[in-house]
Amino acid sequence: MQTVYGIKAHGGKLVNLEDFSEATRQAAEQLPSLTINNWNISDLELIGIGGFSPLTGFMTSDDYHSVVNTMHLKSGVIWSVPITLGVSQKDADQIELNSEIALKGADGTIYGTMVVEDKFVPDKQLEAQNVYKTTDEAHPGVKRLYENGDVYLGGAIKLLQKPDHGAFSDYYMEPTETRKMFHDLGWQRIVGFQTRNPIHRAHEYIQKLALENVDGLFLNPLVGETKADDIPADVRMDSYKAILKNYYPEERVRLVIYPAAMRYAGPKEAILHAIVRKNYGCTDFIVGRDHAGVGDYYGTYEAQELISSVEEEMGMHFFKFDNSFYCKKCGSMGTQKTCPHGEEDHISLSGTKVRQMLADGIVPPKEVSRPEVAQVLIDGLKRKREQEV
Repeated sequence: MQTVYGIKAHGGKLVNLEDFSEATRQAAEQLPSLTINNWNISDLELIGIGGFSPLTGFMTSDDYHSVVNTMHLKSGVIWSVPITLGVSQKDADQIELNSEIALKGADGTIYGTMVVEDKFVPDKQLEAQNVYKTTDEAHPGVKRLYENGDVYLGGAIKLLQKPDHGAFSDYYMEPTETRKMFHDLGWQRIVGFQTRNPIHRAHEYIQKLALENVDGLFLNPLVGETKADDIPADVRMDSYKAILKNYYPEERVRLVIYPAAMRYAGPKEAILHAIVRKNYGCTDFIVGRDHAGVGDYYGTYEAQELISSVEEEMGMHFFKFDNSFYCKKCGSMGTQKTCPHGEEDHISLSGTKVRQMLADGIVPPKEVSRPEVAQVLIDGLKRKREQEV
């Protein structure tokens, strides 16, 4: 039995549902199959490798309704975002309850199997309101929810094949591996940082503040599906490598990808992000301004307020930082808690403004973004545009 190092996994046990044997693969080829999308495949992978512990499959109706209405699994374990497999009514009608099916990608690869324990029709309006705090289709997470199949299948899975993470493969690790890595490094307190954006000076500042209090930083960027105007994952990865090389102590930071899709569920997703990092072995987690937010759907510090209310239940410590900026009079980074000067002395740009500058080939002020990091992003975005022509 494999040793599990570090903090206890969420719900008590680190799940592992991988079965890469040839016999299992051949048996799966004889099963009825269902083609699932990349979002479903990323969820399947995270269930299989234990990132979504204690889940052992896509949620049945009992867990689903409990999560939507109470933010807890039926067992009583805190969980904030439903992990579901939506299919069309036609596909659902062809699948028998308690049967085993093969889960295929669009490429024809069998990524896993599932015992279909439940079929149910969700109230998507209620799910949208309770999870995303809006039923507005302009919200990218709600839009995807509405586009998802009208019937949810629930049941236990096995992971038979991990997706190919391509250029990111060198930065891929499973929770059992990151936990052993932290153990071997001698790290007892590990702070996780979730990002779908490049690291600007504000991110760097709060990461280093946290790093003053722990043994190591687990930089865990999301590389699954994001909305179209987010900077592509491969470009972001180049920017992470550039900033880590020049501005962070090598022995105290580890860069590992988070192979998930972005839900943009704000406060509820902040809890999910923390749960996953706990499963990867993090004892601490950074929750910044408008964590996992999009547009104006969530208050600036709403995620921090929600996660503070469940901190004891989560069994983790959370670093909650104010919006940071560069102050010309202080000559340094700061927040409203540390800087006495007015906004006229602060240099701070929104993520949207920074993305637009980078897309236009403009290097943001050095007080906002490290120049060499900005250049990596500008070059990467230009390369992407040329590839699309």
